[in-house]
Amino acid sequence: MSTLTLFLVTLVAIGLLFFLVIKLKIHAFISLMLTSVFVGLLTGMPLMDIIKSVQDGMGNVLGFIAIVVGIGSIFGEILQVSGGAETLSRTMLRRFGEERSSWALMTTGFIIAIPVFLDVGFIILVPMAYALSRKTGRSVLYYAIPLLAGLAVTHAFVPPTPGPIAVAEIIEAQLGWVILFGFVVGFPTAVVAGPYFGRYIAKKIYIAPPDISVEQKMLSENRQEDLPSFSWVISLIGLPLVLILLSTIAGLALSSDWVQDNIFLEVVRFIGHPFIALLIATLLAMYVLGVKRNYTGSQLMQVANKALGPAGLIILVTGAGGVFKQILVDSGVGAALADMVSNKNVPPVVLAYLLAAIIRLTQGSATVAMITAAGMVAPVIEVVGTGEIGKALVVLAIAAGATTFSHVNDSGFWLVGKYLNMTEKQTLRSWSIMETIISVVGFSLILLLSLFLH
Repeated sequence: MSTLTLFLVTLVAIGLLFFLVIKLKIHAFISLMLTSVFVGLLTGMPLMDIIKSVQDGMGNVLGFIAIVVGIGSIFGEILQVSGGAETLSRTMLRRFGEERSSWALMTTGFIIAIPVFLDVGFIILVPMAYALSRKTGRSVLYYAIPLLAGLAVTHAFVPPTPGPIAVAEIIEAQLGWVILFGFVVGFPTAVVAGPYFGRYIAKKIYIAPPDISVEQKMLSENRQEDLPSFSWVISLIGLPLVLILLSTIAGLALSSDWVQDNIFLEVVRFIGHPFIALLIATLLAMYVLGVKRNYTGSQLMQVANKALGPAGLIILVTGAGGVFKQILVDSGVGAALADMVSNKNVPPVVLAYLLAAIIRLTQGSATVAMITAAGMVAPVIEVVGTGEIGKALVVLAIAAGATTFSHVNDSGFWLVGKYLNMTEKQTLRSWSIMETIISVVGFSLILLLSLFLH
């Protein structure tokens, strides 16, 4: 087939995916699988080759994703159930002081979203925004927007959250680089979208905090006396990130011939692999936040079972994204797309951002946008020959694009609107604009880095 025909197949495939997800309301996992098979048939792949591509694509991705997302979900659930998130927020508020409380909530959200899903972190921590609003008389948005910005930025940019983990695996990027640049890009982005935008929008929209009952007040006071220590919480969250970064540095030192391979470097690379790093952190969390605080074995088992429910959905959707990528590679569509991009001199980070943003705006789910865009960009990166740092920046560009303007087709839009008691218009003016600021500022920093780093 000609390059133009293969490119048109790509457009038709995207249209089919949108139709299945948006119009027919078919789950993203099934929609991605159907679209992948459709591409294989349309490009004339032999039928059994399509089956092999499906199996290879699913297996290659799930061999990594299932373990990382599964262990990471258990880690996050233990942190949530034990009160670790609450410990973090209370300590940050105390140390930052009331005048800088919006910065405290942004920082808390930024840290806590590393192991905990955004929606869960928001539900746990939004009472802090309510309490500060009651105390100061300011709009809830003054505090809630910084909290949401911190949560949203890390959820999109910093592994081991599922989105960047999935994208990194599909395009074969090293997690250490993604974590490092995720922090470099993420924190200043959260500052702009959080405290600065929160202060602005709070003057435009006043949202009153909900009333608090006597029972809720008593429960909050009792809860405060039985929270884990701040030092343990911050250490447990930071441990896997540090181990993964050390492993990446050790790998870079070996590949650059700075040092000779030895048993010490081998051990560093082993314990810094995401599998082992997250396993160590999770086992330590189970002991420190569970066993030492009188949780029984059966209670910890229930925590793990609860965590693995939503993790299973993410794993399956990510696997389907791997299938989509493999079909694009094996059918020749990916090479055709790469050829067109190289002829037009479109940088991979720009292509990645635009694809993710378009898919996000159209069908709503950030996860589907990230995984679909990653599947389309992966063959391009393979042909162009992007380096490790370049791959990490492409991962972040996809994450930035998939954060663009959350609106009525996104479940997060309704969650935030409901909890903050806002109308649809108010949610669009606050939450949706905040998400777009994260997208634009984040991508601007990524693009700047890409000009100097390769």
